[in-house]
Amino acid sequence: MKITNVEFLPVHDGRTAFFVVVDTDEGIYGVGECGLPRAHSKVAATAGMVEDFGRLLVGTDPFRIEDHWQRMSRGYFFPHDKIAGSALAAIDIALWDILGKATNLPVYQLLGGRVRDKVVCYPHLGGGSPEKLVESCLAAREEGWKFARFSPPTGLDTFEPAAAIRGSVAQFAALREAVGDTMELCTDVHTRLDPSEAIQLCRAIEQYRPFFVEDPIRSENTQSFRYLREHVHVPLAAGEQFASKWEFRQFIEEDLIDYARVDVCICGGITESKKIANWAETHYIKLACHNPLGPVSSAACLHLSLAVSNLGVMEQPQRPGRAMTNVVPVQVEWQDGYLLPPTRPGLGIEFDREAARRLRFTGTETTHPVLQLTDGTFTNW
Repeated sequence: MKITNVEFLPVHDGRTAFFVVVDTDEGIYGVGECGLPRAHSKVAATAGMVEDFGRLLVGTDPFRIEDHWQRMSRGYFFPHDKIAGSALAAIDIALWDILGKATNLPVYQLLGGRVRDKVVCYPHLGGGSPEKLVESCLAAREEGWKFARFSPPTGLDTFEPAAAIRGSVAQFAALREAVGDTMELCTDVHTRLDPSEAIQLCRAIEQYRPFFVEDPIRSENTQSFRYLREHVHVPLAAGEQFASKWEFRQFIEEDLIDYARVDVCICGGITESKKIANWAETHYIKLACHNPLGPVSSAACLHLSLAVSNLGVMEQPQRPGRAMTNVVPVQVEWQDGYLLPPTRPGLGIEFDREAARRLRFTGTETTHPVLQLTDGTFTNW
């Protein structure tokens, strides 16, 4: 079997996703998904990397997944960054899909077999006030979800740290009173606070027993996480912005996080993510896959989560089958707050390439919002 083509398919089907399809001369194809779909200015850059990688791969054996990963990551002298990592990840996922289809096995079987019967996951919940957030949380609990994930309150285009900290404390207080110990609570700060502000937040909400506080500060400076770790006692989660195991190195080796937020579609695909998860296991750090993307990402994260012993929880913004059903008509299965193991070979999903071509992302769709402080200073979204 040889690779014959690598196709980049940016899609807008209610939301935006960047898919990659790898074809072979035996008619078996695999599909993967790139990270960074909300960074619309990155479309051409991601497409260019997929095209470059495709030239490396056409005519080669698709089963040499690790070899292909090394060539794509290291074959251009400079280490891969987030854009190249996203393109690499999509191709890597597609190659695992091909291998599964060719052997008639789900991908998790190829990763050593599943170690659990189902994967607990959390949805994205929102509300303009603590009362509205409680309503969303109670509705999610009624539907079967075991976790609630939310973010500090912001304005439509403004973010004020002091107000966000007060708002977060109010959110936690209201939710814990409403649900007691029946749900786990996670907050995602989106790297919007400085260390001193994050310390205030983490200390204030500690009494409400958060499952984790995600990205309380920016992730570029690992030393800042060391400082934060010394001053707070709540579980910390980070890593969604990392493109390789090397960026996770200090976070894992110095025990700076409790949950590794590996984004399979940015961090080099299933091949690299499995290495990070196994490495994190030696430090009692659990995996919590970052998965705000499309249904192919959900499938890839699910197979990885099924095959690693150190799972904490998996992100799943909404129940599968409620988005992008034109392009991915068969998606992974959800039941009572858990994703279930696929029984079909490969990723276990169906991909409609013609629908993807018809729904091609043009770059004119709604762009991502921008947040500013009240004085006009730009801050992280």
